[in-house]
Amino acid sequence: MLDLDKPFEFDWDQGNTVKNLIKHGIECRQAEEVFLDGYSLSIDDTGHSNKENRFLLIGKDYQGIVLYVVFTQRKNKIRVISARIANKKERRFYEQSKKV
Repeated sequence: MLDLDKPFEFDWDQGNTVKNLIKHGIECRQAEEVFLDGYSLSIDDTGHSNKENRFLLIGKDYQGIVLYVVFTQRKNKIRVISARIANKKERRFYEQSKKV
């Protein structure tokens, strides 16, 4: 069961770190900051959870950029699979959920 209210640490894969930076321009620090956004949205990614549970997280980094992060939880660690800038539809979904 995913519980982002408990303390957690990150487990970074070298390949994903490089991919997120080169392909999406997102640094590890930015992806980690989204987990601290009190308005972030976490959703089960059941369509891609064949071997392990995957989750989607939409939230802002400290610069106010809305990011879309795909991650899994392994033991007590968060492993970010992908992080990118949220598209227009995802940003709208995030902003609308803050008003509820």
